[in-house]
Amino acid sequence: MAVRPFLIHRVIARLNVGGPAMHVTNLAGALNDDSWRTRLIAGSIEDDEGDMAYYAEERGVEVTYVPAMARSISPLADLKTLWRLYRLFRRERPDVVHTHTAKAGTLGRIAAVLARVPVVVHTYHGHVLSGDYFAPWKTRFFLEVERLLARVTNRLVVLTNRQAEQMAHELRVAALPRFSVVPLGLELDRFLAIDGLAERRSIRSELDIGLDELVVGIVGRMVPIKNHELFLDLLPDLFSKVPGRARALVIGAGERETVLRARAEALGIQDRVTWLGWRRDLPRLYPALDVFVNAGTAELQSLVTLEAMATGKPVVVVEAGALPTLLPGGRLVTDAAARAELEQVWG
Repeated sequence: MAVRPFLIHRVIARLNVGGPAMHVTNLAGALNDDSWRTRLIAGSIEDDEGDMAYYAEERGVEVTYVPAMARSISPLADLKTLWRLYRLFRRERPDVVHTHTAKAGTLGRIAAVLARVPVVVHTYHGHVLSGDYFAPWKTRFFLEVERLLARVTNRLVVLTNRQAEQMAHELRVAALPRFSVVPLGLELDRFLAIDGLAERRSIRSELDIGLDELVVGIVGRMVPIKNHELFLDLLPDLFSKVPGRARALVIGAGERETVLRARAEALGIQDRVTWLGWRRDLPRLYPALDVFVNAGTAELQSLVTLEAMATGKPVVVVEAGALPTLLPGGRLVTDAAARAELEQVWG
């Protein structure tokens, strides 16, 4: 008699551009063989977000979409999502429901408990409970909800030891033994294998940037926690040190793009900043840079920082989240010190 493969339902709020979407897609693709089956369940993205559905398609990962599951809070849509997930879990009887990100973690775990799923796991991908993402009252509310959900979750997964200690001791979500530290598994082969010199020439030619120009870049969603304002504010002084020979690349998009473009214009640097939007060819773009900057204020295991390092780029990052664990031999800076540090690397 054939034994049914171990079935995992992996739930994420949406497959928008970012580390969580790549992580869950990689996991779903890897845990699919004769012994394991994974169903990836995702909600809908917002109009101002990049879509990573292509990443799942490239890896042969089929996605079950729940359109009502979106970033914003809507009682009616959230109830529809809860009902849809509950019915799916009851019908397919997964052995494990593993949720990722806040919205999916809330609705997915409630549905899993109601459907009597044997094992429920949740992974925390960011600092949504620390006050950096939401208004204070929302943060307090979500924290109380998370403490309740932790009681019905078999295993709580975090990305770093520092995050586990914060969740247990500072936020008091659950006792420390309830947490498992599982660093992100990343596919960096396409970055490590890149011919940096050839790609540097190629992409700079496409972007009309001279090989002798100095280029600094940032990659990420244009949202407050990514702190693009700091990056832009550093540029006038840096550009003044190498007149006519310095450029900045901004890779990404998001809700604050209009505001950030206006800031660049107010700073008088709009002609030396190139806005590239979302790009799927990041392995080609990193070699075009001389310095990579991560100004984010709530980073854990920053995917783009790891990618830049894999292509051999010097990085300047603000000390936040778990970035110190990524750069044990490096120097991390506060917002105030970022200007001096970037000037030193710029050289």
